[in-house]
Amino acid sequence: MAQITRNSLMTLEAYAKARPDFRARVMAHKKDRTLALGGHVTLIFEDELTIRYQIQEMLRAERIFEDEGIQEELDAYNPLVPDGANWKATMMIEYPDVEERQRMLARLIGIEDRVYVQVESHARVFAVADEDLERENADKTSSVHFLRFELERAMAQAMKQGAKLTVGVEHPQYSATVVTGDAVRDSLARDLAG
Repeated sequence: MAQITRNSLMTLEAYAKARPDFRARVMAHKKDRTLALGGHVTLIFEDELTIRYQIQEMLRAERIFEDEGIQEELDAYNPLVPDGANWKATMMIEYPDVEERQRMLARLIGIEDRVYVQVESHARVFAVADEDLERENADKTSSVHFLRFELERAMAQAMKQGAKLTVGVEHPQYSATVVTGDAVRDSLARDLAG
């Protein structure tokens, strides 16, 4: 997959004009890329469009218009775009109550390494988590993690042919399994080459 470049981004002025329509398009697109694993873990499978939106929003929020600042955002976010052989996802652990969230983040250390995808008739692929920086310590895990799932060519081909996709997490303190619907499966299949 092509990386997002400085020249492909909108200027702050152009983005201000295009933002309402662009944002609506991205939110509709994310519906087919968002998956709840039980009541407290959500995966958002990223792609070029979702990451482009994140970059544009960061540039807007921080009023970044200089080349150096724009390049820093590109360097930070481009690694989250899948490359045709993998899926990349943002994982959020969500507990509305602050005290419960703190308690659960302490109990869920290592959960990011226990998330998997499984293409029908193939082995599970567990996530490679947080390649950018360590997001947990001895006391707790983070509420946000970045995951990468590396797929074999046969898995990609099976996805292109409509194979069932199961996504799950198996941690001693939290487990959930979901068979994706057709819309999510088809959206993720489009991320894969071959």
